[in-house]
Amino acid sequence: MRRHAPVGVSAMKQLALDIGLAPGPTLERFFAGPNAAALQHLLQSVGGTGSDARSPIPTYLWGEAGSGKSHLLKAVREALREQGASVGWLDAASKGRHAFDENWVAVLLDDVHLYNTSQQNVAFNWFINAMSPTNGVPRWVLAAGSLPPPDLPLRADLRSRLGWGHVFQLHMPGEAECRTVLRQEATARGVALGEDVMDYMLWHFSRDLGSLMHLLDQLDSYALRTRRAITIPLLKDMLDSE
Repeated sequence: MRRHAPVGVSAMKQLALDIGLAPGPTLERFFAGPNAAALQHLLQSVGGTGSDARSPIPTYLWGEAGSGKSHLLKAVREALREQGASVGWLDAASKGRHAFDENWVAVLLDDVHLYNTSQQNVAFNWFINAMSPTNGVPRWVLAAGSLPPPDLPLRADLRSRLGWGHVFQLHMPGEAECRTVLRQEATARGVALGEDVMDYMLWHFSRDLGSLMHLLDQLDSYALRTRRAITIPLLKDMLDSE
């Protein structure tokens, strides 16, 4: 059962802080479904087991929005950090030119289909330095985008290199799988999510996992602030208030 802070201003502040305790992306909590091969490859790569462990062969994940690409890259980043390793991270929101760090064990490139010219130049520099470093062994490059490598709107030398190694297409989950993920995420947060609420979420909102997880985060936050259980009336009240 969820515990709430005492009523009052300080309680509201504490409840807001509690939102930050929501679990972050992990490989173990990723619902594999039709993407089991990609998940297994990543688990081996970060876990130090199997022929693909920390492989210098690059890996590229592609699929439509909500298929789990960013979740997996962020989960890999956190898994490596927990091992005490540092990694390079570049996404479409990154600004400026970033030098390659010889201490990195991996380079992670998210949303490559959105990279501008400057970001493409950084990504290409990192890729070359990771694959052919001046010091040490080659580093792993893990990238993700919405299109297969040949169709990416990128400079030709970067586009071709992203398709050099392991390429996995991520598939969107079906309704039953979405329900499983919602239950799993709600349980991880310690909240009860009824079938009627899930029905409403799946019928009235986008079914991609990214949107559903964002909606669940909003619901969890609003339920904590208002000290109410998650119900359809609560969901409607949240939407009205926002």
